[in-house]
This record gives sequence, C-alpha cells and structure tokens, in this order.
Amino acid sequence: MLTPDLLRAVGVRQPAAAIWAPHLAAAAPHADITTPLRVAAWVAQIAHESGRLVYVAELWGPTEVQRRYEGRADLGNVQAGDGRRYLGRGPIQVTGRANYRMVRDEMRRAGIDCPDFEANPSALESPQWGSMAAAFWWKRNKVNAYADSRNIAAVSSLVNRGRVGLPALGAVERATLFAAACRFMGI
Repeated sequence: MLTPDLLRAVGVRQPAAAIWAPHLAAAAPHADITTPLRVAAWVAQIAHESGRLVYVAELWGPTEVQRRYEGRADLGNVQAGDGRRYLGRGPIQVTGRANYRMVRDEMRRAGIDCPDFEANPSALESPQWGSMAAAFWWKRNKVNAYADSRNIAAVSSLVNRGRVGLPALGAVERATLFAAACRFMGI
C-alpha cells in the first residue's frame, strides 16, 4: 500500500520516494497505520512536514522560535547547546532532548534495537529511524482516530500544533496532499 508511487503522488521526487517508501512501509504497522485512510493521512503529513522528504532536519537559522528551544525544560533541553543539538529531525520532526529520549525508549520497549538518539541525534535523519520515529509519534498521539474519520484538519492540528483545535500551518496544502493520496489509492 505504501509504495514509491504513492509518495510520488504526493510530490516526493525520485530517488527519495524509492529510498523512503520501504522504511515508511516497515514502520507503519508499529502505529497500526494499516488502512488506506490512515496511510493517506500519514503520507500527506510527512510530505508536508518534510518538504516532500527533502528536509529531514530542521533548517537552523537560528530563528527567534529556535532560539527559544534553548533551556526549555518541557523539551528536556536543560544543558547548554541542547536547543541546537536536539532540533527537529525526521519526517515528523522530533524536537527536544526529552523527545529524542522518549522515542528511543518507546522503540526499545517495543523490542526494536535502535540507536541511542539522545547520544546520536542525527540518527533520526536516516530513513529507517526517521520513519520509525514518525510512526511512534503517530501512535503516541492517537492520530488514527482522526484519520479514520477523514478529519484531516484534526490530523494536521495534532501534527503541526500538538493538539486538535488549533489551525495547522499549511492546512490547505495538507488537505490537498491528503486528497491526492486518497485519489491515488482510490478511496
């Protein structure tokens, strides 16, 4: 179901589509992303968040927002330099020391022998680990319920704003990508 052709349908170019598709397909079952609607919602969000799988590490300015990563206890950024070190990585951006640690621990509890992302943050830029991190984030945030009801606005709010009800940045594009994935899969 999750193929390079599907990724191309949402604007991912070759060779990224060929490289990422098998890893996203392998990661999806870990979050029960196993129905066409769930896959469509997931690939739409991934395509938007990563600039069509071009940017799997947050572009660092630093911007004013990025400067505020430093010292943020809610992100676990408690050591000098943590803001930059634990910038957003992966197709659904894992951000902050605490979140790098959490995704590592969740994977290990699931029996996945993954790297220590806290010690090696750039590992989340790889297709294998970035895909798995995106799946574990999706599961932890219970996004499938919104995908099942075709509520792409709620899916987008969760992914982009961290909770339902806040309008997502790029909401129109996210909905357009979801529609393209649905058309491609015939749903």
